[in-house]
Amino acid sequence: MPVGVKIAAVHNVGAIASGVVRAGADFITIDGFRGGTGSTPRVIRDHAGLPIEVATAVVDRRLSDEGLRNRVTVCAGGSIRSSADMIKVIALGADVAMVCTSALIAMGCQVCQSCHRGLCAWGIATQRPELTSRLDPEVGARRVTRLFSAWNEELKEVMGAMGIDSIESLVGNRDRLRYFGPNQKIAEVMGVKHVGEGWG
Repeated sequence: MPVGVKIAAVHNVGAIASGVVRAGADFITIDGFRGGTGSTPRVIRDHAGLPIEVATAVVDRRLSDEGLRNRVTVCAGGSIRSSADMIKVIALGADVAMVCTSALIAMGCQVCQSCHRGLCAWGIATQRPELTSRLDPEVGARRVTRLFSAWNEELKEVMGAMGIDSIESLVGNRDRLRYFGPNQKIAEVMGVKHVGEGWG
């Protein structure tokens, strides 16, 4: 049976991931900031931890440098809200992009941050029959399927434009990524060239 370990995207996430792999984990789940459950307090959700892109790149580099990368599947999540987010996190080294909130929103979630109370008015995060009756599982399943089907088509389009023919070739392939932002250090940490820099 596969063993997985979920770790937070914190400043020493690379070292933590290395230790987890050496201990025998088959997969690692990295949870970046801006992720969390629907009831995560905003101050923690928006300010605790590292962005998932940075954490994924750090883990991928550390495991590669130590010759451990091929021994583990890296799953990354926390603010994967579009196909572009999914593509970036895979290109930065994740084998799998986890999606939570986007799927819930497709089902009708309004992100009211009350999941922990069991009183979800949309019938998603609750066991109360009078509330769960509001959710039509078949309609929800169709909406989530459409979301992921659309993202899959966008993934194929972007990969085609990049000249990449398989998802395995996208994993850890930073060559086509460019960092667009004010902090050059973040680009260096992720191993990505800044926007405007050439391919060579």
